[in-house]
Amino acid sequence: MYRERPTGLAGATLWTSTAPARATSSRVLPDGCLDLLWSSRAGLLVAGPDRTAFLSASAPRERWVGLRLPPGVGPAVLGVPAVEVRDRRVPLGDLWGDRAVAALADRAAADAEAVLVEVAACRLRAAGGPDPLGARVTAALAAGATVAATAVEVGLDPHALLRRSRHLFGYGPKTLARILRLRRALALARGGVALAEVASRAGYADQAHLTRDTRALTGLPPTTLLRP
Repeated sequence: MYRERPTGLAGATLWTSTAPARATSSRVLPDGCLDLLWSSRAGLLVAGPDRTAFLSASAPRERWVGLRLPPGVGPAVLGVPAVEVRDRRVPLGDLWGDRAVAALADRAAADAEAVLVEVAACRLRAAGGPDPLGARVTAALAAGATVAATAVEVGLDPHALLRRSRHLFGYGPKTLARILRLRRALALARGGVALAEVASRAGYADQAHLTRDTRALTGLPPTTLLRP
């Protein structure tokens, strides 16, 4: 059972999931986001931004609560560059110290949803909010702008954009653009658009390009990935 809802906190999404009565795994697709997590088995964790799909394993009836932070917001909450947790699942104590996290873990066991939102809000306030560059770069790339055009739009040279992007997103703008393009394509396909048209509308050269990129980022071709 999976549910999600908006929080009003910097565009973050709160989600909950409970595994079935047998051990299971799920394919988590890359989305440019960073998640604060609580697991009934593993406690408080951070899921860094992934470059490819991550196979998440859950114990029987394991409960998960996650606060999904939009691209570019995570570093202001965590206090570390996104590249340091890229493609990783890290105990929160490794970043903030076991003593600081122990009290949060006790509270999260009683009400993880409230604790994740509260701690993220407090740390965002202390940081003065997320770096606005993250939202600007994400919006430009999500709209289909090239990396070169995005650099011009935000007033950075390509090297500076790469450096800032690694800090904010965990990888360069070209990788973020590929991930956001995949998200656009999957949304169109799930809305009933034929794959050939999806490829054209999402900015791929052709349907074969869409298939190759989907397989590279998710491990599956789109026809398999979209299967009910």
